[in-house]
Amino acid sequence: MIACFDIGGSAIKGAIAYLPEDIRPLPKIPTPLNDFDAFASVVEKIAADGGADPRSLISISIAGVVDSDTGKITCANIPCIHGRTLVADLSEKLQRPVLVANDADCFALSEAVVGAGRGHRIVFGVILGTGVGGGLIINGKIHEGAGGFAGEWGHGPVSATLAGNPPVVIPRYACGCGQVGCVDAVGAARGMERLHAHLHGVGLPSTAIIAAWNAGDAAAERTIGVYIDVVSGPLAMTINIVGASIVPVGGGLANSVELIKRLDEAVRARILRTTDKPLVVPAELKIEPGLIGAGVLGLMEIAK
Repeated sequence: MIACFDIGGSAIKGAIAYLPEDIRPLPKIPTPLNDFDAFASVVEKIAADGGADPRSLISISIAGVVDSDTGKITCANIPCIHGRTLVADLSEKLQRPVLVANDADCFALSEAVVGAGRGHRIVFGVILGTGVGGGLIINGKIHEGAGGFAGEWGHGPVSATLAGNPPVVIPRYACGCGQVGCVDAVGAARGMERLHAHLHGVGLPSTAIIAAWNAGDAAAERTIGVYIDVVSGPLAMTINIVGASIVPVGGGLANSVELIKRLDEAVRARILRTTDKPLVVPAELKIEPGLIGAGVLGLMEIAK
C-alpha cells in the first residue's frame, strides 16, 4: 500500500492505493497556499490517518510541472511550493520517498492502465476543461520530455485565424501562458465562450452553448462547428507526431459525448492514418482520475 494525492489550489485529496483497481479515497483538506510547513503537515496527516506506513512512498498528482533537469516546480496556484525543488524538499521534510507528477500526466496514466487506453502502447490523454492540456504515455510510462512539458499541446501560437464553414476570422486571443493564438485560448471552456461571443455577440457559459447545440439551436451549431474546426487541426497534428492509437478526453467539455464524437470524426478526417475505429474518446474514469494516476504511478515505482 502507498499514500497517493491529487493536489490543487483548493484542496488536497488523498487515498490509500493497494492496486491500480483498488484505490480508496480519504477525506480532503483545504490546501495551505502560503506555508510550506503547513502544506507538508497536511500531506503527512492524510497519509497517517489512512494508515500508511510512516516510511512508505508518497505519490502526488499536482497542477504544476516539475523540470526534470532542475527539480523545480512551476505551480502558480500554490505559492508556497512554486519554484521549490518539491520532491527533495518534501522528502526531507517527511523523511520518506516522494514522487510528483503533473495532473494531466496522471490523468493520462490512469486512462492508459485502467481506463479507455488499456491495451494500447501509446496513449495521448487530452484535457478539455478550464484549460487545454495533455499527457503522453508510452509502454505504460509517463513521457515527461525536456522540462516536463511533453503532451502540452494546448500552448504555442498555432490556433487557426480562419475557421468554420463558411470561414470566419478568429482573433488571436491572449493566453495565460503569455503567448497569443494558443489552442488553450479557444479550445478550453472559456475559449468556446469567447468564440460564441465573437460570432454572435452574446455571452453564454459553455454548458449553455452545448445544451443549445444539442437542442438544435442554429447559433450554437455555428459555434460548435467553428470550435471543432479550430481544435481538431492541432490535435490531429499532435496525434500524427506522437503516434497515439487512442486519445481519451477528460475535463468538463468531455461530459458532452456528442461533442467528443464530433471531434473524433473531424480528427480522424485530418490524420494521416486511416481508421474506422473511434480514436478520440471520452475518458472512462470520471471520478478522481488524477488521484488514480498518482496511485498507479506510485505502485509502479515500488514494483520496480
